Amino acid sequence: MGTALHIGEPWMWAAFIGFVLVMLAVDLFLVGGNKAHKVGFKEAAAWSFVWFSLAMLFNLGLWWFLRDAYGEAVADTKALEFLTGYLIEKSLAVDNIFVFLLIFGFFAVPAELQRRVLIYGVLGAIAMRAVMILAGAWLVQEFHWVLYLFGAFLVVTGVKMLMFAEVEQDLAKNPLLNRVKRHLRVTADFRGEKFWVVENGVRTFTPLFLVLVMIELSDLVFAVDSIPAIFAITTDPFIVFTSNIFAILGLRAMYFMLAGVAERFHLLKYGLALVLVFVGTKMLVADFYKIPIGLSLGIVGLIIATFMFASLWVTRKAHDCGARG
Repeated sequence: MGTALHIGEPWMWAAFIGFVLVMLAVDLFLVGGNKAHKVGFKEAAAWSFVWFSLAMLFNLGLWWFLRDAYGEAVADTKALEFLTGYLIEKSLAVDNIFVFLLIFGFFAVPAELQRRVLIYGVLGAIAMRAVMILAGAWLVQEFHWVLYLFGAFLVVTGVKMLMFAEVEQDLAKNPLLNRVKRHLRVTADFRGEKFWVVENGVRTFTPLFLVLVMIELSDLVFAVDSIPAIFAITTDPFIVFTSNIFAILGLRAMYFMLAGVAERFHLLKYGLALVLVFVGTKMLVADFYKIPIGLSLGIVGLIIATFMFASLWVTRKAHDCGARG
């Protein structure tokens, strides 16, 4: 499961959490995050590049520090663990983006209102991740056999994704959504970016609040799938937490970047399912054969790249056939 050494010193945790809070503040207050506007592809791509660059710079700085503190072997291993975990979390986030598109489409949310919902979605995801990662790390430390449960869960989840990849979710039948709608007063239309308004002295929620509820629910489901996956790479809480948070910080920008072209990557769901099956299997066989971190990184990267190019090839072929027809 990766090296047994845990590297997270108190000052490292404090520095990273401080960095996350600063970056969230920058996004919320200094770059228009609190203003309703449609996020274009160029803006989203620029922010995606910023988040990716920050993650890689963090990994480089971590490697540099660990090389001096623990030696080059530990530094190389931890850097590979972070990179592999980040790639897995970033890849699995694509499936969450498909769900976001479904939710926004179902509620017909205007593009300029989507950004605020995703801001709160990211904040909620970070809070949920922190709790679940700490709980998972404690369970793994106290009960090693939990890793086998994680592995079996990931394999089963991956197989289910393969079997139901083409099944469309029907949000109209979602029991949580229907229950919330039955117990809350909801306006007939959106009221800008407001989640609720006061009408005749009564608080009334807007459809945007229902969207937020569904986004947070999808974040929870996403965390349940993805957090066990990174424990297949490392049980170091600091590596698990930092790689997860960096993937989450870039989720909103990646959504706006891929929103217009998501249909071109329709086969990627099968690749993500195979990634889950692979990392689950890696957990189950760890006591018999430990798959090297570098090999795991290569396999995950190959799976994602293969299904990305396959999606583009099939889409282009279908487009060419349609044009000729």
